[in-house]
Amino acid sequence: MKLLAATALAVILACPAYANQCGPRADVLKHLAETYGESRQSIGMAVNGAVVETFASESGGWTITATTPNGLTCLVASGEGFENLNEPLVDGEAL
Repeated sequence: MKLLAATALAVILACPAYANQCGPRADVLKHLAETYGESRQSIGMAVNGAVVETFASESGGWTITATTPNGLTCLVASGEGFENLNEPLVDGEAL
C-alpha cells in the first residue's frame, strides 16, 4: 500500500493535467459516483498524510485520487478494465 501511495503522489506531481483536476473532496466523490458510477474500492495513507483511494464502477472504469490533509482531492489516474484481485505476487511474475 505504501508503494501505491508513493506512486500515486509521484504521478500527480509529474502529470500537470491531473494536478489541475482538483476540488473539494465531497464534490469530486459526488462527480465520480454520479457521472461514472464509481464507488471506493481501496484506501491507503501516504507518508505525507495524503489519502490515496481507488474508485471503480461495475463496468470496469476506475479512478485513483489523492486527498491532501486540508481536504483538496485531486485525480491521479483513470482508465478501464478494473478487476478486484486478492492474490499474492510470485517473485519474477510478469504482469
